[in-house]
Amino acid sequence: MSAHALDQEPDDLAMAARAALVREIDRSGAWDADPVWREAFKAVPRHLFVPYYYVGAVGGFERVWGEDPDPRARERWLRGAYADAPLATRVRDGELLSSSSQPSLMAKMLTELEVEDGDAVLEIGAGTGYNAALLAHRLGDAYVTTVDLDPEITESARRHLAIAGYRPTVVTGDGARGVPERAPFDRIIATCTLTSVPRAWLPQCNPGARILAPLATGLITLRVRDGEYAQGRFLHTPAYFVPLRGDTRPEPEEPHLGGLPPRARSHELFRFLLTLTAGSLDPYEAYALWEREEQPVRERYGITVDGERVWAWLDDPEGPYTWPLP
Repeated sequence: MSAHALDQEPDDLAMAARAALVREIDRSGAWDADPVWREAFKAVPRHLFVPYYYVGAVGGFERVWGEDPDPRARERWLRGAYADAPLATRVRDGELLSSSSQPSLMAKMLTELEVEDGDAVLEIGAGTGYNAALLAHRLGDAYVTTVDLDPEITESARRHLAIAGYRPTVVTGDGARGVPERAPFDRIIATCTLTSVPRAWLPQCNPGARILAPLATGLITLRVRDGEYAQGRFLHTPAYFVPLRGDTRPEPEEPHLGGLPPRARSHELFRFLLTLTAGSLDPYEAYALWEREEQPVRERYGITVDGERVWAWLDDPEGPYTWPLP
């Protein structure tokens, strides 16, 4: 670390670090389809949303915070706040409960949300409030609602947003139930992993609304036809998020894969198929399908919601390869 860096004003350091992050996202191509998001990431100060975070250390986590009396530690915190990396923001008994997502992945998801001026957006999973701030910068406070089950998370998100100068609606509640009092929505984006598509969301959407959510280590995009029907495909992008809180279904047990070839057991796309079909398809049947279909990429998979029925599929929602979701 240079003496020059230590002598810089914190605001100058933050601005320089934010500019470097924007350049890194530029190189990733995350917002090529909608470069207006570049201005949002350039304007919204991420460090105000992560006054502290945790990094991996021997035996657990180390807390890094912006009020550390050591100026070198404060600079480490500031530079880490603008790294293109996820940041653990809430840990309990060694378990990660909440995080600030990798900025380039956030940029990709916001671009894929395909928002337009005047769109009302519901975010499931308030986190630090940073994603809601990016949305509010693009659309305006009145068009953004964010919800989280944990009142401590919503309170801190609301505080971070106010400090940064944004005031979208922050709701404490079960994201799986949506926020009907703020409906209808034109876009729903989830920043937590789902096991299925909550059917309560669809009646809260305008016809033609777009839903984007992490599911089975991927990102599903759905187009809503009406309050009973939505359909769409996965993006090619892998995605790993903490689970949606309030989902009381038990985590599926890790399948026994000892009889499968090592390349399949460790292959990211095969693990995606296993997660997507958990409880519906035996791992050895999944492997046979995966080989027969020449290791299909994520974009060949999709999800359909039709009334009470929700199912995943390969290539065709009415084809031979379909699996019910919870």
